[in-house]
Amino acid sequence: MDIQTIDHLEYYVADAEQTARELRDSFGFTMHGQGDPDTGLAGCRSILLRQHEITLLVTSSVGAHRADEYVRRHGDGVAVVGLGVPDAAAAFAEAVERGALPVEPPMTLDGPGGRVTFASVQGFGDVAHRFTSRERPDGQFAPGVIAEHGAGLRGTGLLRTIDHLAICVPAGTLRPTVEAYREIFGLPKMFEERIIVGAQAMESEVVQSQSRGVTFTIIEPDTSRAPGQIDRFIANHDGAGVQHVAFLTEDIAAGVRDCTDRGVGFLATPETYYDDLPGRLGSVGVPLETLRELSILADRDYAGVMLQIFTESVHPRRTLFYELIERRGARTFGTGNIKALYEAVERQQVADQAARR
Repeated sequence: MDIQTIDHLEYYVADAEQTARELRDSFGFTMHGQGDPDTGLAGCRSILLRQHEITLLVTSSVGAHRADEYVRRHGDGVAVVGLGVPDAAAAFAEAVERGALPVEPPMTLDGPGGRVTFASVQGFGDVAHRFTSRERPDGQFAPGVIAEHGAGLRGTGLLRTIDHLAICVPAGTLRPTVEAYREIFGLPKMFEERIIVGAQAMESEVVQSQSRGVTFTIIEPDTSRAPGQIDRFIANHDGAGVQHVAFLTEDIAAGVRDCTDRGVGFLATPETYYDDLPGRLGSVGVPLETLRELSILADRDYAGVMLQIFTESVHPRRTLFYELIERRGARTFGTGNIKALYEAVERQQVADQAARR
């Protein structure tokens, strides 16, 4: 199975218009189109957002639709991961033959922008994978179903593509999940680690397509140790789900400044982190004072440098946030930064608890 890219993400939300506005205002996405029962969508309203190679579809129920139950159980979140493939119908048949549960059979839409075929199978938890093949990659998202506008605006903004998704799964399900991605979707494991922070611990494994266009970091808590934020995600989300979406940028300092000006809050990093950074990594290509000012984390692997930062979660359940990441050759995921991130998230959650008292 030749999975090439993350074609799109679809969010199921309580209010599509509100969520689309938040993504536009916070991260610079452009609204490119919309659909509802009048355009041929059954039981839902969807808004299409784009920025360079990132495509997001934000959907809320207006009748009988899967989004209703998803939002009731999990709150707003990523419910569909669109996987770009050469032939969606063939990928669907192959995945089902290998044991995937079918969700939606192949459907082909035809219009001026070329034919598009969608077909969905179950992924992790309640998240589906939608195989997507396009006759013209630059054509309409769903011709005849999503009415598009705003042509020519896709190339604006500082975010380039989806670097990876971080997925939390219940304890004991990490290895079966990773094995399913290998056997059903042909995504081999490329990396694994055990992360210990104080009395807490988690296991992480990364699967990635041969094209490197699809990367999932899958994490489970170690329940033999003290409960932590992965345990809380599973409890608050009511099962497996996408914990964060990582957007790749070519200039993380400019990206952080732009998002901050738009009102996005980022997790703060302890001052001592930057005191130790030069001795740990040497020069990373961005002045230390810029990293310190903007709370940007840095790490180095065998292939180069990676810079990253995580947003505060504004989700009511604190079960979804975002990452900005810049890669200067690096291919891994900031192992050296996990402790700093984990501690920052813990501080946010302690502050949340104090504010509720």
